[in-house]
Amino acid sequence: MPIRLKPAAVLGFVMFVSGCHTAPERQANRLDVSVPSVWSASANTFPLAGQKWVESFDDPVLYSLVEQALTSNFDLKTAVARVDAAIAQARIDGAALWPQLSFAPGYQYTQVRSAGFGSAQYSVFEALFNLSWEADIWGRIRSFREAARQEVEATNADFQAARLSLAARVAQNYFALLEAKLQAQVAEQSVADRGTIASLVQGRFERGLVRALEVRLVLTDLAQARSQLAAARNQVQLVTRQLEILLGDYPDGSLPQIDDTVTALSGSTVRQALPVPPSQLPAGLPAELLTRRPDLIASFARLRAADARLESTSKLLLPRITLTAAGGTRDSALTDLIDPRSVVWNLFAGAVQPLFTGGRIRGSIQLNEAYVEEAFNRYQDVALNAFREVEQALAAEEWLRAQEKELREAVQQTEAGQELALYSYRQGFIQILTLLDSYRSTLNAQSAHLAVRRRLLNNRVNLYLALGGSI
Repeated sequence: MPIRLKPAAVLGFVMFVSGCHTAPERQANRLDVSVPSVWSASANTFPLAGQKWVESFDDPVLYSLVEQALTSNFDLKTAVARVDAAIAQARIDGAALWPQLSFAPGYQYTQVRSAGFGSAQYSVFEALFNLSWEADIWGRIRSFREAARQEVEATNADFQAARLSLAARVAQNYFALLEAKLQAQVAEQSVADRGTIASLVQGRFERGLVRALEVRLVLTDLAQARSQLAAARNQVQLVTRQLEILLGDYPDGSLPQIDDTVTALSGSTVRQALPVPPSQLPAGLPAELLTRRPDLIASFARLRAADARLESTSKLLLPRITLTAAGGTRDSALTDLIDPRSVVWNLFAGAVQPLFTGGRIRGSIQLNEAYVEEAFNRYQDVALNAFREVEQALAAEEWLRAQEKELREAVQQTEAGQELALYSYRQGFIQILTLLDSYRSTLNAQSAHLAVRRRLLNNRVNLYLALGGSI
């Protein structure tokens, strides 16, 4: 006899199903804040070209160091392992879509004793296959699998972000090491110059032309210069070991490829060891950042994963239809298990509808709703910080270039003033303190110029990192 469903019951069930949460269609550029069409910090930007940003510095040593780090760095290998783990977890989470089949061989021995009738023994051998499967009618398991797939995408984006961050750290440590070595060379030259002055003053003192106080002053200045040299050399070994860790090498403080680059320079050529950043600022458009930067891609994927988990959890309210089956052979003799007449099987299909769970399912839905809201707000926060980093780097580029220009002029002026001061002192036109001040000014200007050049390079790397540019 056919089953007749009342229209009211059908309508109620349809309304019940439609009340379950469905993941929204998310778009990466939909934020609660308006995104400008161009960057506000600088109008002199160019489209983001396909060139790898490491190559834009035109430094073969830098390129080789980044390649080595991407191959050997242990943090990056850890990130690769996390991607593999996420892929395996996605495979686990999606396994419920498929029937689960297992083989269960067994042996059962039973002895029954009965008063007055003796005892009886029974032996049964069996080789059964068990099958279980849940029909994913409502898509609950598929939503759960989709959440795992989005987590894989997020973890892979994390890996790409780790690669980009590692390349940036290698570049910045490389620039820091070049600067430290150049600062050490400047300090060495300063020690040599102060030694020359000390010899000059000592000779003048022996001839009775100056007082002992001047000798004390120049010797004090020479000791301070030697102290600065020691600090500079210590900075070299610190940065060298940091860079070696990034490269996956033992930190023995030796990087011969960089030593060869710097020690070949002398005199005015010293300041040319630091590479010059490209003049163009390939910033592209703000909206492009949302679909290019790895950490934004990861955050958006985790938002979609939270949506999928909420959808899967809400479908726990719906009936679950399962199929279980078992089949195989069973017989009292092991040799008769292959006999077709000993085949046994059973089949069961059923549906389970949750009626009362003490609020567990509703609580899980509310929990996942909160996770979705958290993921959405986190995505927007990550996006705003990404925009800030780009705007900040673009603005800093202008001011750092202006600062570098002025310090370059200061170096030229102090070097010319130093020569004039030495001549004037020899002629007796100025006091020793004026001469020493001129040398200190030269040292400070040279050191500050090297530092701002390195900051300019670091800022350019920060810009590439903020833009999510390719390595």
